[in-house]
Amino acid sequence: MINLRRSFDVYYRDAARTARMDALNGQFIRPGACAFDIGAHVGDRTGSFLRLGARVVALEPQPKVFRALRLIHGRHPNAVLIRSAIGAGPGDLQLYVNSANPTVSTAHRPLIEAAPMTPSWQDQLWDTEITVPVTTLDALIATHGTPDFVKLDVEGFEHEALRGLSRPIPALSFEVTTLQRAVGLACLDRLAALGHYRFNISLGEDHRLRHAEWMTHDATRAALSALPDAANSGDVFARLQT
Repeated sequence: MINLRRSFDVYYRDAARTARMDALNGQFIRPGACAFDIGAHVGDRTGSFLRLGARVVALEPQPKVFRALRLIHGRHPNAVLIRSAIGAGPGDLQLYVNSANPTVSTAHRPLIEAAPMTPSWQDQLWDTEITVPVTTLDALIATHGTPDFVKLDVEGFEHEALRGLSRPIPALSFEVTTLQRAVGLACLDRLAALGHYRFNISLGEDHRLRHAEWMTHDATRAALSALPDAANSGDVFARLQT
């Protein structure tokens, strides 16, 4: 049985975290903007984008989690909710569900294989496997228009998601973990191939940019490589230079 109590505790019961999140997202989103929330889970980022006045397209592949997302945001006129995963191409994929901690459910089998080697991950259990539909960022753009901002948090599948994007977009974030640094580095390389981006980093649930100056691709690769294992996870923010 899926347990969402931890998700609501982390994502909805900390007012200070919510305020930091809105302040950070407000650097990229203005009223009338379009935002994609990819890997929406229970929709805390969707809620932030909506509060900032954006039109939001939110994707979440887990059926029971999607029901919660729909209960929270389904009636909002500016929210489009889609039960789907994201990937390099359309079709279906196998999603490995962590019933006790569904926020780390993943389509990326190497993450599951690496978890036992890391103390902060070794108690995680992916106990169910389901087939879910997959779409691509290009397909979403064709239907909903080019987003001003994309949040990408798909538990190790971020590079596969970016392989389904063939054009630069103004700004985005993608999750990184010290468990799988290579995925974050591959995402940086993919974005560098798409356009002239500068980067910044936020760790954990801090929702603050760590660097006063936005960094080049090479500097960001070095910063990610130098993160201590204890950092665990965070988000890389990318901003297209014009």
